[in-house]
Amino acid sequence: MSEVLDGYRSVWERKPVLRTVYGDIFDRIASRAVPGMTLEIGGGIGNLKERIGDLISSDIQFAPWLDLVADAQKLPFADGALSNIVMLDVLHHIEFPALLFREASRVLRPGGRIIMAEPGITFGSKLFYRLLHHEPVQMDADPLLEGAPDRTRNPYDSNQAIPTLLATTYREQFHSRFPNLRISETQWFSFVAYPFSGGFRPWSLMSEPMARVVLWLEKHIEGALGRHFGFRLLTVVEKRSL
Repeated sequence: MSEVLDGYRSVWERKPVLRTVYGDIFDRIASRAVPGMTLEIGGGIGNLKERIGDLISSDIQFAPWLDLVADAQKLPFADGALSNIVMLDVLHHIEFPALLFREASRVLRPGGRIIMAEPGITFGSKLFYRLLHHEPVQMDADPLLEGAPDRTRNPYDSNQAIPTLLATTYREQFHSRFPNLRISETQWFSFVAYPFSGGFRPWSLMSEPMARVVLWLEKHIEGALGRHFGFRLLTVVEKRSL
């Protein structure tokens, strides 16, 4: 697995348009974090540390730039130890997201937050994710299904529909299952910049200066069009204060 992360780091270092597009996502996550210790789940190549202080970067697989190896479905923290849990493109890889939320409700302090940036399945993005992205989109899945995690499961297995299902179809079921957690914000964003950047592939259909202009324009229309055409979904889940 470390070879995959090494490959991602190599692309990141030589592709400024990628750093610009993801920098916008990092800023959205960081701006919603509350003061205190923050755990990053699925730290990957470790770049979110540039935006958030007091960050513990973890992943299910070892890498020398990470602080902790841990399974999101069983976190090695005491009750109420954390102020934030942040994730970028991680929720849709977790085998049983309900186990993560159960752990999060335990380790977060009252008023703490889970902040997640994930693929958003909309009218405008669905065809792209189904046909041009290697990860599946299974809209008939249950994002709150629980079970015993398979320790031999490939951590890159995924279902890109999970975050959207959680924020829409299963939103009320989520609140019933986890009464001390509340989805406080959903923001649908990113139209052209993300898919045209090529992500972590070696190619890009736009330059870095063009990406900056496009991101600026996108922010001015995401409020009106994001829910219908956005490629990304930012979800904030807050633990109720006592």
